[in-house]
Amino acid sequence: MQKHSLIAVAVALLATACTMEPKYERPAAPVSGAFPASGVYATQPGAAGGGARSANGQAAVDIGWRDFFADARLQRLIELALKNNRDLRVSVLNIQQAQAQYRVARSSLFPTINAAGSETKTRTPTDLSLPGQELTTEYSVGLNASWELDFFGRIRSLKDQALDQYLSTAQARKAAEIALVSSVADQYLTLLSDDDLLRVTQDTLNTAQASYNITKLQFETGTGSELDLRQAETVVQQALANQQAQARLRAQAENALVLLVGEPLPDDLPVGKQLGDQDLLTDIPAGLPSDLLTRRPDIVEAEESLLAANANIGAARAAFFPKVSLTGNFGTLSPSLGGLFKPGSAAWSFAPQITLPIFTGGENKANLDLAHIQKNIQIAQYEKAIQTAFREVADGLAARGTYDQQIQALERNTFAEQRALTLSELRYKNGVDSYLSVLTAQTNLYSAQQSLIAARLNRLTNLVDLYQYLGGGWIERSGEQPRPADAPVDYSAASTPAVASAASVN
Repeated sequence: MQKHSLIAVAVALLATACTMEPKYERPAAPVSGAFPASGVYATQPGAAGGGARSANGQAAVDIGWRDFFADARLQRLIELALKNNRDLRVSVLNIQQAQAQYRVARSSLFPTINAAGSETKTRTPTDLSLPGQELTTEYSVGLNASWELDFFGRIRSLKDQALDQYLSTAQARKAAEIALVSSVADQYLTLLSDDDLLRVTQDTLNTAQASYNITKLQFETGTGSELDLRQAETVVQQALANQQAQARLRAQAENALVLLVGEPLPDDLPVGKQLGDQDLLTDIPAGLPSDLLTRRPDIVEAEESLLAANANIGAARAAFFPKVSLTGNFGTLSPSLGGLFKPGSAAWSFAPQITLPIFTGGENKANLDLAHIQKNIQIAQYEKAIQTAFREVADGLAARGTYDQQIQALERNTFAEQRALTLSELRYKNGVDSYLSVLTAQTNLYSAQQSLIAARLNRLTNLVDLYQYLGGGWIERSGEQPRPADAPVDYSAASTPAVASAASVN
């Protein structure tokens, strides 16, 4: 009866036990309260008109990636990547690992009970034992139990630390998935730009070859100079070299896309759009920097790591206080195997223990100092994550506010260069000008076309990256309920099994 009363008191004390964790206060965001709005930032695209698609004021996190990307081929590639990408699989396995570590830490809150059986033979010297009793045998079967009473919250702080690390890992996986959606889109757009560059290079080669044929005929008939012939030949050879370089870059871009997708590109992919027809959403509102604290998984990841460091301080503080543990066993003892379960063989023991640290060589103090330093590191990393997010969004807004005007100027420049080439060819054919003017015009046009393609690619990849920077890419379709951060996407029965959500591991 006395033992049962002691256990009841211990349980009651444990239920009201304190914790040594410091009260958590979120650090102030070390950025401005709003994104820049003047200068290059002032020309952000407004609501789309003329039949173009619009975000309709929705935040990036509320826009599904199938709604952001209009290209059916790209949508299929993203779907395959989310199912097959190996880095994403590692992220899911990291969640499972962190979840298992959390369960290990949580298990320390509960008693451990083991079943044990033993046989013990003892020999006592003759002069210390009765005659004929030098050898004794003892058999035992029973249950052993032990339980550390967490009066000062040491175990619970370690459990909280493991949970926060688990949640941080889940956010890291969410960030990895969002980044994968963006990376697949960027690489796909790069592949399309390489196709455009190949077409431009081929057109330049065809034009240069035709000019070369004319100058060669003129040289052979004595109406043209060798200088004109060699100048025309340089354009042809340079175009041939560029063609091989572009073909190489195109092949490498496809290899990079295959790596992201995680499998060879299927033959039955839907027909895709050209680079100039992608029709991405251009008017997603930026919101406020404070919105990023909850919309960006990398920031939430950094804060969960900070919470884990905060919990670790509680465990380090609790190490200065006594540890109280209960151990006991109940079973049967007998000098013979057959007598183990006979009446009167029952045996038990109960041993409460309290351990108070007196001298540890400064270990506990050093551990507490270490815990505080680790928390300060996490604070700095959390603040850096916010600053990085602010910079990424601000850069994206600056680019979004300037690319449209830049591309319009480059389109006008390309048209002018095309017209200049036409006029130069006419002047050369009529003997008004030398072939050098044609050569210069061809080079200028090719350069202008390349610059225009590069600007179009940069504009589209900026829109994709800005969508990611604002937290977009987690849901598949607009209006869907977002999955928990630790729940992977499931497009087929063969995809990676879902991990239990944070609510189920608490």
